[in-house]
Amino acid sequence: MTRRILLVNGPNLNLLGTREPDVYGTATLADVEELTAATAAEAGVEVRTLQSNHEGVLIDAIHAARADCIGIVINPGGLTHTSVALRDALTGVALPFAEVHISDVYAREEFRHHSYLHDVAAVRVIGEGVAGYASAVRQLLALIP
Repeated sequence: MTRRILLVNGPNLNLLGTREPDVYGTATLADVEELTAATAAEAGVEVRTLQSNHEGVLIDAIHAARADCIGIVINPGGLTHTSVALRDALTGVALPFAEVHISDVYAREEFRHHSYLHDVAAVRVIGEGVAGYASAVRQLLALIP
């Protein structure tokens, strides 16, 4: 059986590389996906990727992950601070997940300090730049038998 994780990137992360490079760096979403896949491959795990600016699309993908994934790595973008529905989807599928943020959200605007996922995430990686995705994959896979 193939071991697979779902990589979810939320709103505006399709703009990586050009959006506020002083905050998010110059790596693109394709770079993030490649790094994540390469890191997971080290452990013999495949990665399915999804980026959407639409909350319902993200939730549908999380629901579908129940069928063939062992975990989820998610950067929910701005939905981190607003979406109870995303939290409910993640807890509802009962898959361990890692919450990733490229920037240090605690060094930014006050509204970014609250995460609806912080207390249910198995792993949290914050402020490590794009390299945080690799760290999240490794930490998450270490928790999964």
